[in-house]
Amino acid sequence: MNKFTKFVKDFWQDEEGLSVVEYVVGAGLLVAALAVVFSGWGSTLQAELDAIFS
Repeated sequence: MNKFTKFVKDFWQDEEGLSVVEYVVGAGLLVAALAVVFSGWGSTLQAELDAIFS
């Protein structure tokens, strides 16, 4: 637990912490965008596989 509290304190005092938050938010937006793109392709892929195996 001491390592965790030290990590949190160091992160809070780090002036570069905002950059880390920005990277996390950007990565989250990228994952969300990829999920939207691949969810559309998922139904198409499922239909193609159903046509092949039926």
